[in-house]
Order: sequence, then structure tokens, then C-alpha cells
Amino acid sequence: MTTQTAVAAPPALTDETAPVVAAEVADRVRPGSAERDREARHPAAELADLAATGLLGIAVPAAYGGGGVRPGTVAEVFRLLAVGDAAVSQLLLSHFVLVELLKAAGSDAQKEFFFGEAVRGVRFGNATAERGTKHIFDRKTALTADPDGGHLLNGQKFYTTGALASGWIGVAASTDGDQSQPVLAFVRPDDEGVEFADDWTAFGQRPTASGSITFTDVRVPADRVLVLGPVPADPPPQTLGAYDQILHAAIDVGIGRAALEDGAAFVAERSRPWFESGHDRAADEPHTLVHFGRLTTRLHALEALFARAGAVLDAAYAAPELTDENTAAASLAVAEAKAFAQDISVQIATDILELAGTSAADSRHGLDRHWRNVRVHSLHDPARWKHHHIGNHLLNAVNPPRYPLL
Repeated sequence: MTTQTAVAAPPALTDETAPVVAAEVADRVRPGSAERDREARHPAAELADLAATGLLGIAVPAAYGGGGVRPGTVAEVFRLLAVGDAAVSQLLLSHFVLVELLKAAGSDAQKEFFFGEAVRGVRFGNATAERGTKHIFDRKTALTADPDGGHLLNGQKFYTTGALASGWIGVAASTDGDQSQPVLAFVRPDDEGVEFADDWTAFGQRPTASGSITFTDVRVPADRVLVLGPVPADPPPQTLGAYDQILHAAIDVGIGRAALEDGAAFVAERSRPWFESGHDRAADEPHTLVHFGRLTTRLHALEALFARAGAVLDAAYAAPELTDENTAAASLAVAEAKAFAQDISVQIATDILELAGTSAADSRHGLDRHWRNVRVHSLHDPARWKHHHIGNHLLNAVNPPRYPLL
């Protein structure tokens, strides 16, 4: 494993240029996406190419040399990248969430250092979730005081998307086993005591290497610890949850478009017509035309809902202050897009296989990856709870809870 390094800062991108660059990167990574998926091959070269474009610095405040772009722009970048390769897009998610956490909780020195890293194209990976605990916020990984100074990190994480070959890993831990005192410890992938396991066996998003990492007495200097502080019983209005969720939604929306485009190309170029149709091309069959028309309309509705969510989130960020109203509006708008994406993108990825015919099941074509990828990725956050909060707001005027999952 090689830890990512960067020496020269790539150009700073803006709200206007970042989506253009993301579309160019997507075009470059798309041709090899099916092969990487079949081989479960981590897209290290593709991530290195992306790091040189300046995309990793777009969310960094302009005062620190970044692009300072709007959240909606970041989400659009993720959507575009997911059209090219859903794994490449997901491998960036923790980087942008960690940048957001540094904005909120980092010291001046930590912001100066880590934002400088991001602007230079250094990618951050995550190690937050664990297996075998009561729920996602129940974490056994602990940071304890080192008698020689600094801290020692011990524990095991799973779903460590983005950690492999990153520059830094943000590890969620308790302080001396006290889970009411959460911290993020930043370590390097090649630090002594950091051990990766090749145990990511999910049927989708195979190239993300989202398996486990064990941390054994990893030394962490005090200035590499982001103190998050105790979680208040009644948190103030915040946008971190909506920001995190719109990036997840962007991946599912992007997969939906990739599935529709690849499925349409397969039907137009390879599929045989059904003998009863009386047509020489599958693409001329009336039933096929109607079905693709419906899928296209539903995708456009999803993309419009996604764009609306980005606009509502941007409005909350641009407001003079965060309030119950603007943060709830952002959370609900993003929840609608995320839940709808789980329905529509999964449907598109499923239906294109039926429309394309039996030959589309051949793994060399890679059409199955779209269903596998969106099915696995959309499981991150259950749509049923998003619909619950949306309905509760409509019927009972109850705002969604303030935690970083809605």
C-alpha cells in the first residue's frame, strides 16, 4: 500500500469550473469502470488523476486557498463522478465530510494544516463505523493518554471507505472509553500499528475497499486530534447531516443516469428484437420505447428533486444564521431526494436488464454492476425513516431530528 502524497497545489476551482472538471474526470474513468468492478480493483490511478485536478480542494474556504464552493456544487460534482464510476465518487465522500467537520471544530492550526493538505490534492479517508456494536454511534475504539506524550489509538473499524491509499484517515474514537467525549484522530495509513484487512466482500461497490482496519497502539500527536465535544441533548440547528446525505444521494442519482445510458446503448446496439414484435431492431419495439420513456421521465424527476435539494441546502448555508426553519427545510429536501433515489435508481438499474435481454446478463458487459452498486450503496440510510420524518413534518409540523443522518 502506498500512502497518497502531493507536492504541488493544483488549480483552485470555482462553482462554475468544478462541475466542468468533474465531467471531464468522469469521462476518463468511465471506460474502465466495468472492468475495475469485475476485478474489485481499487481505482488508485484514477484517484491520483483526480487529485491533480483541484477537485479535492473545492470545499475548502477561499481564505485557505480552496474554492469555497457551495454545497450544491459539491453534490453536483459527486453526481457527475458517479455517472463515470460510482466507486470513485464514493471514495471521496469522507474527504468532504471531514473537511466540513474541520470547518466546524478544527483549531486555527488544524485548519491551516489540513486545509492546506486538501488544497494540494491530499485525500482524507474515514474510519468511523464499527461492527458488533448496538448502533452506529456506539463505538469501542478509544484514544488514551500516552505516558510519553500525545495519545494512543486502539480499536477496529469497518466500512472504511476512502482510507486505503489516502493521505490521512479520520478515526472516530472515544476519549479514554468515555463515549460522551467523541474525538476524531487523524493518522496516516502507513503509521505503525495501522493494519488493513482485505475483507470487503459486499456484492456492490466492490472497488471501494470498504473493509476493516485495526489500530493497535497507534501514536497520535495532540495536534492531530479533533475534539468534537459532548453531543448536547438538544443540538443547535446544523447542516452537517443534510450535507453528508446529499453527497450520498448524488451517488445514487449518478448511478441511475449511468444505468439508463448504458442500458439504452446496449438495447440500441446489441439487443435482438422479440420475434413477435415484427421489428428488425429491439430499439424499435413499441413496448421497449414506452418503458424507456417512463424511465427517462422518472430519472429527470429525480434529477430535478436532487437539484432542488442542493438549492435549499445552499440557501441554508447562505442565510445570516442557521435556524430551525432553514435547517429543517434543507434536511427534508435532501431526505426527499435521497429516498426517491433509492426507489428510482434501483428501478432503472433493474429494468434495463429486462429490456436489454438475456445477453445483458453476461458479466463482460457490466450492466449488472449498476443494480449491485446502487442496491448496496442505498442501504447506508433507510429510506423508510426519511419518509417517516417527511410525513411527520407534513402532518404534525414536527421538524426532523438534528443529527448527521438526515
